Amino acid sequence: MIAINGLRKRYGASEALRGVDLRVEAGEMVAYLGPNGAGKTTTIRILTGQTRPDAGTVLLGGVDLAARPVQAKSRCGVVSQHLNLDGDLSLRENLDVHARLFGMDAAARREGVARVLDYVEMGDKAEAIAKTLSGGQKRRAMIARALLHGPSILLLDEPTVGLDPAIRRRIWGLIKRIQGDGATILLTTHYIEEAEFLADRVVFLDQGAVVAEGTPAELTGRLGEWALDCPSNGEIVSEYFPSREAAATAAAALPGPVSVRRVNLEDAFLRMTGRNMAGKGPAAKGHGGGH
Repeated sequence: MIAINGLRKRYGASEALRGVDLRVEAGEMVAYLGPNGAGKTTTIRILTGQTRPDAGTVLLGGVDLAARPVQAKSRCGVVSQHLNLDGDLSLRENLDVHARLFGMDAAARREGVARVLDYVEMGDKAEAIAKTLSGGQKRRAMIARALLHGPSILLLDEPTVGLDPAIRRRIWGLIKRIQGDGATILLTTHYIEEAEFLADRVVFLDQGAVVAEGTPAELTGRLGEWALDCPSNGEIVSEYFPSREAAATAAAALPGPVSVRRVNLEDAFLRMTGRNMAGKGPAAKGHGGGH
């Protein structure tokens, strides 16, 4: 449903994308992860038609974005990381404006607005002024807006940024429901647990290039099951082990405070790039079965 081939984009002397290839199959949810400056935002801007690539092709639902931009973009719903509802309009009015932009007639608009509000469990908020909604309600409203014209592809750019954990998990449930109803989803996020919970497959982007991809289990399994974190010379050094018992044995032999935890996707990214998701470079090394 999403096919990106050889995508390149340069801003002056900086090459934001260096020949990115990416596939998202029908009904699949792929998390597109990397630190700030990796090229995620540039990719999303290209997919949504806000930026033109210097080279490469993008197919959305089989439609070439460069050759038929209107048809290609009509296949997509977009939830941006920035809250961009019109705060002075009601929720119903916000959705109605969106439906008009997609050429929906009056009857389709009424039916569509009612349908998506019911879908995100906000039917009772239809007449609420957007600026009075809570952060979580605004996020659900943006998802409803993205679904209004019946897209087969959903682009989620940091969809839960700034939300507290309880509200974030409610949004996760909604996203999984949307996927279960047949949507193809490309997700960007800085929340590692979000990617691990939601994504069927993860693509790591670093310095404008894809450095690894696979299921969350495949990527973390290359290191081991458990991590031991201990401070060393102002950094946190992580070692990886095949079992909790092995990690605990190693921890018992070390002086000072240490912690034992499950290996996560950030560990995998750190091993592959030498940097964490914030773009910093703490030390990490493997141990035992963690290769």
